[in-house]
Formats: sequence, structure tokens, C-alpha cells
Amino acid sequence: MTGTTDWLDRIKLKVKNYPKLYQIVIDVISPVYGKSNISYKIIKKYVDIENSITLNIGSGPFRLDKNILNVDITPYNNVDVIADGSNLPFKNNSVDAIINVVILEHVPNPECVVNEMYRVLKNGGIIYTVVPFIQGYHASPYDYKRWTSSGVSNLHNNFTMIESGVGGGPTSGFVWILTEWLALLFSFRIIPLYKLLFIFFTLLLWPIKFLDVFLIDHPMAKNIASNFYYLGMKK
Repeated sequence: MTGTTDWLDRIKLKVKNYPKLYQIVIDVISPVYGKSNISYKIIKKYVDIENSITLNIGSGPFRLDKNILNVDITPYNNVDVIADGSNLPFKNNSVDAIINVVILEHVPNPECVVNEMYRVLKNGGIIYTVVPFIQGYHASPYDYKRWTSSGVSNLHNNFTMIESGVGGGPTSGFVWILTEWLALLFSFRIIPLYKLLFIFFTLLLWPIKFLDVFLIDHPMAKNIASNFYYLGMKK
């Protein structure tokens, strides 16, 4: 299902019709500072993008590279294959690499989706995943789960891990939760006021996230990280 009843997701869906604008919003105004946008560079270390089949599952409207196939359940302009991640229209052992960035929290059966990615990857194929930990509710169109650093490794237990770590820093998690908390506190249970305050505090507090320039590589950042990344290989 691609419909949504979440007010913020309805706004996002409209802005996603303008990918460049939406990318600016994500990079600048969103509460998350992190490494989630380096997926393309990481994959290129292990896969010859021009001469391989690489999927960006849950791509949204963004095009990472002309040689990467965009797969999404929603028919945005840049989507090449419209498909559900739990039922990918690719043969067994046919794909060289898969990128999936902050999509698994939005599906009711993330383990099934990861198993489906495993099925279509070739032996030695690469997977790059980003999943949330300390983040507020964000439907797209739904929001189901969160993972710790050990949880993201367990999610990929059929893969051989190459590396894994903090993708979005601890300040990002703090800013996201603080934005929600302040909107709740000062809205006095008035939902329209809460929505306005959420947008107001988002616009007010986003610069704080850049403190993660100093904290994202802290050895204990994993305790309250905003998200984690996982890079692995099919056994």
C-alpha cells in the first residue's frame, strides 16, 4: 500500500515531486547529520557500477547514478522498477549489489525483505543498509521498527559483515527527539498547534545537528546514535 494517513508524510510526498528541493531539505533542514549519503561511494569500492547490476531499493525520487536501477513501491519519476521489497522481480543470484537506505523501518516484515535481497544477490554480492535507532516516528507510509548496533548485525546474519557502524550521530537523535518533545510540551494537546510547533522547532533546531561532526566517531556514539549502517557480502 502506498497511501498514508500521516500528516507529515503527506507533505513529504508533495515535496518529493521536486527531488532537488527535497534533497536540500533532507541535507539541511532535517535533524539528521550522518554518513547515510555515502552509500554510492562505498559501493563503488567493491562493485564496478558501469558493468554490473546494482539496485537502489526504496530509492524514492533520487538518482544516485545512471547505471544504478531505482526500485520503489511508489512510481516517482526516477523509478525504473515498481516493486515491493518483499517480492523483488529479479532472478536468484542475478544482482551484484543492493543499496537500501532507511527503508526497512517502513515495512512490516524487514527480515523477509532482507532475505529477498539475499536471494537476488550473486554469491559475493554486496549489500549496504542504513536503519534507524534513536529517531521519532516517521511514516512513509508506515513506521514499524528500530535497531541497535547489534540488532542491525543480527538482521544481516546470513551475510558476512565487511563493516558496520554509526551512520547518523548522537546529536541527530537528540535533536529529533527534542523537536518532538517541545512540540508536545507547548501544544497543550491541540493537534493543529502541535503540527505548527513541530515545523517551527524543526526549522529552529536543525543547526545543532552539526555537533555530530565531533561526536559521530566517538567510541560510545552507538549508545544513542540516530542510525546505523551495515556493509556486507553474500556468503
